[in-house]
Amino acid sequence: MQHFIANFGYVAVFLLMAAESACIPVPSELIMLFAGALAAGAVPGSSPDLTLMILSGTAGNVAGSYVAWAVGRYGGQAALRRWGRYVWLKEEDIDRATRWFDRYGGKAVFFGRLLPVVRTFISLPAGFARMSPGRFGVYTLAGCIPWTAALGIAGYAVGRNWQRVADAFHGPSYAIAAIVAVAAVVAVIIFVRRRRRTGQATGRSI
Repeated sequence: MQHFIANFGYVAVFLLMAAESACIPVPSELIMLFAGALAAGAVPGSSPDLTLMILSGTAGNVAGSYVAWAVGRYGGQAALRRWGRYVWLKEEDIDRATRWFDRYGGKAVFFGRLLPVVRTFISLPAGFARMSPGRFGVYTLAGCIPWTAALGIAGYAVGRNWQRVADAFHGPSYAIAAIVAVAAVVAVIIFVRRRRRTGQATGRSI
């Protein structure tokens, strides 16, 4: 996967993230983390633009989500439960996403995008429920942007130390998500503190 992204850049990120959102078990965590690291120079001779990597990942997520939504809407639960195992769909994953959607409705499409496992399959119950394509697209885009951006920026921060970090990412997706969440919180705290210091310094100068 890393070789594919390093060689084909934005196209690879788009295709892999589309596959993940279309319920194919491809880890978006590693895709976007490596995409960010690649932008920071993790692989000599390859330094794509970080913003374009994030946009490619987001576009791929949205495209793949529409594929899964269409499968759910036009295929239905019965067909998926019968044939899903042939395309790596597990009933427990479908059930988890369906329970989440039943509990939160359309908002689940947004919030589900921020949760590992659920984010991969949340488009299916949205299709089962015949959620309108426009509303589905808005919630999907809103949920995909912070996820891909956080992962891409975290990967960029890792930069040339990518391989050492990647070797440690053999645990569950929840552990990876927790790391990203903690990193995001720390980044926000640092940003807020810097803004306060800048404001205080400006106040003193006045």
